Amino acid sequence: MATKEKLEAYFQSSGPFKEGLGKLRSIALKCGLEETLKWNAPVYTREGKNVVGILSFKNHYGLWFFNGVFHSDPLGVLQTAQEGKTRALRHWKFKIDDPLNPAAVQKYIEEAIEIEKKGLKIKRKKTGKREVPQELMALLLADPILSEAFYNLPPFKQNDFSDYITTAKQKATRERRLQKIIPMISKGIGLNDKYRK
Repeated sequence: MATKEKLEAYFQSSGPFKEGLGKLRSIALKCGLEETLKWNAPVYTREGKNVVGILSFKNHYGLWFFNGVFHSDPLGVLQTAQEGKTRALRHWKFKIDDPLNPAAVQKYIEEAIEIEKKGLKIKRKKTGKREVPQELMALLLADPILSEAFYNLPPFKQNDFSDYITTAKQKATRERRLQKIIPMISKGIGLNDKYRK
């Protein structure tokens, strides 16, 4: 299915939030942004750079601003996506009965475009090398080819894989994650490569 068809399907199958999502889409397009699909959701870009996304969850829908940390947020509506983890991303969430003010939304998107034009970004923190979790280390010790592939990856990609395993609380989840990452490591693919463009 082509991107355009996937986008149309997304907006047509949005359940109770269909009307609100449609309004957000119209406003984003009115602001002159290019519409694409990333992470299975509509994303609006300027010269290939992510500006704003539209999302729909079980209990709310809304916008996410990729560099919302720089937003003036005059209405005080922007929330940190994941406290303590997300540095730049900010969400504006709407519930089914929340009023949607198109003029206010447009101003927020226009400010997000200005932030992108200025090139404002949070610099990536340099992080030290993580300790490789025991389960992954056992696999690396048992398979010299896999081990070589892992240690040929840049340290931040090694850290991504280590974090992915250690953040799983249950043994079964850790095992599933290990099985998922083995082919990625073998091919030299980082866990988050598809998100880095």
